[in-house]
Amino acid sequence: MEKGNKRIIKGWIFYDWANSVYNLVISSAIFPIFYANITESYYLKSLGREGGELAEGENVMVDFFGASISNTVLFSYVLAASFLLVSILSPLLSGVADVTGNKKRFMQFFCYLGALSCISLYWFNPAQIELGMLSIFLASIGFWHSFVFYNAFLPEIAEPKDHDNISARGFSMGYFGSMLLLVICLSLIMLVDESYTKWSFILVGLWWIGFAQITFSRLPNNVYKKKREKGFVWKGFKELKRVFVEFKGTKRLKRYLFSFFFFNTGVQTVMLMAVVFAKKEIDWGDNGGDTGLIIAILLIQLLGAGGAYLMSWVSGKIGNLQTLTIVVTGWVGLCIWAYFIEKPITFYFLAAGVGFVMGGVQALARSTYSKFLPETKDHASYFSFYDVSEKIGIVIGLFFFGLMEDLTGDLRASVLSIIILFAIGLVLLLLVPRKADNEA
Repeated sequence: MEKGNKRIIKGWIFYDWANSVYNLVISSAIFPIFYANITESYYLKSLGREGGELAEGENVMVDFFGASISNTVLFSYVLAASFLLVSILSPLLSGVADVTGNKKRFMQFFCYLGALSCISLYWFNPAQIELGMLSIFLASIGFWHSFVFYNAFLPEIAEPKDHDNISARGFSMGYFGSMLLLVICLSLIMLVDESYTKWSFILVGLWWIGFAQITFSRLPNNVYKKKREKGFVWKGFKELKRVFVEFKGTKRLKRYLFSFFFFNTGVQTVMLMAVVFAKKEIDWGDNGGDTGLIIAILLIQLLGAGGAYLMSWVSGKIGNLQTLTIVVTGWVGLCIWAYFIEKPITFYFLAAGVGFVMGGVQALARSTYSKFLPETKDHASYFSFYDVSEKIGIVIGLFFFGLMEDLTGDLRASVLSIIILFAIGLVLLLLVPRKADNEA
């Protein structure tokens, strides 16, 4: 296949536009607020305090399979479980995809699984919270698994010199697309009726499936013309094993992945738990902070798009690793600041900083890994290592985030674990060789 085909590259970029609405509306914005509000209302009603307020320091408890657990702890644990399953299945499925040449088919399956699970959140009911959390569980699996195969197309459709720019364009499209749908959803909620909140989840699923068709119509399937043979699952496993042995010999790629494991764990934990933290720890006054949180999230999206482009430009001047070092250092400072904030105005400034470095680190982390790959036809298998390190890191990040709150009763204590992750990632990033393994 000809690399650099503009039509194919635009189709690839459009998947960021399609699926990023899950990351914003479901993971970060409307659903976490909806979840916090509906579980709090149900909890107070169960105590005979309907229409009342939580006492200072009181946690909202939910009944999950007979166990009483904090609503925020449950949310973080369910997401962690989904990432754990993704990290287990991703390598095997990627090996099969490389052997059979069916990356696009796998990508389509998980796209539809994630989108339909988002739609099912319309029927979320705290009285049957197990079913609601299953929808969240499957939506997360669909989103992240489809992303593995999506990322694996980047080295097949473009030359390494273009990876930074294309990756940044993808993330920027995702930021703008998800921000557009968020505005549409907020218009329904604020200008029509608050009961339309649940319709947001249906819109996410339809948007995701609908715009993904542009990507699926343009991305090639089976670029290397591989034939599906008997025992392809076992052959997929052996392919993965072979790639893993090859991977261990790539000094620069291996060291980079160790660093990525830590700093990206911090990034993803912040993305997934920022709204929960702000909802609980910032003094929003009488309005509960829902409007303020949405403003902050829009700010993050807007500056995230700009950050992705700026860091792509900076990396072209000083190199990927040097640029990532600057960005990760910024994350350390932001987390230290987050531990002390209490007022909404301070949170807005923090959100602006988070948005700026978030766009930069996500786009650059993906393109840097793609650039460091050796000459290979097994892109899905290689990107499964990237994905596994990301997901296992998120499992650890979310687990300790929830555990710290569970043990201390203080959500701010959870921020400390994130600071440590970024600091370790920064140190390891400095140890990544600046030259390729075959360079003097």
